[in-house]
Amino acid sequence: MDTKKKKPIYKRWWFWLIVVVVVVIALSGGNKDDKNVGQNETPKPIETPEETSEPEETNEPEETPDETSDPVEENEDETLSQKNAVRKAEEYLRVMPFSKGGLAEQLEFEGFTSEEADYAVNSIDVDWAEQAVKKGEQYLGLMGFSKSGLIEQLEFEGFTSEEADYAVNNIEVDWKEQAVKKGEEYLDLMSFSRSGLIEQLEFDGFTKEEATYAADEIGL
Repeated sequence: MDTKKKKPIYKRWWFWLIVVVVVVIALSGGNKDDKNVGQNETPKPIETPEETSEPEETNEPEETPDETSDPVEENEDETLSQKNAVRKAEEYLRVMPFSKGGLAEQLEFEGFTSEEADYAVNSIDVDWAEQAVKKGEQYLGLMGFSKSGLIEQLEFEGFTSEEADYAVNNIEVDWKEQAVKKGEEYLDLMSFSRSGLIEQLEFDGFTKEEATYAADEIGL
């Protein structure tokens, strides 16, 4: 009988298994030796700051509570509706300027009683003359006004004559240029002759000089 030809040893599976096991043992032994390296060395002490060093002195004064400040006083007799009226008034003033009377009227429109509205406008800290200045500037940003015309409009808004006068005298404005602006607004609506436009501008409160300046600038 023919005997089977034996495979070379390097082609047998158990040979490679033994090789793999030997390699693994060799590698693990090497790592163990590496781990033992330096175990007998004395570890270096951890460096710490000198214990004798004193902390740096600062010249900053210690913060102490301000004993002189007065606590905010609350009106314990104030009703919830009054508080809400005050809060609503302050909200409106953050959005747009108001006269004292105009703000009270707006609060009543919001449903507050006249007493609550009056309480609110009398309780808030506001300079009504400065509110007139802001309102005047707001109007001048929308359309042309003469000085007297703006005073009349501010009084219509509920400002006093003193507040309105203060406003027009504290706003930086060229009234001649306002006459030009007003004249152009009129010409956008209808046709005017030179004399007719001057007459209309004078009716709106502009002086003869301001109205004539406007007609000249417009080209009539």
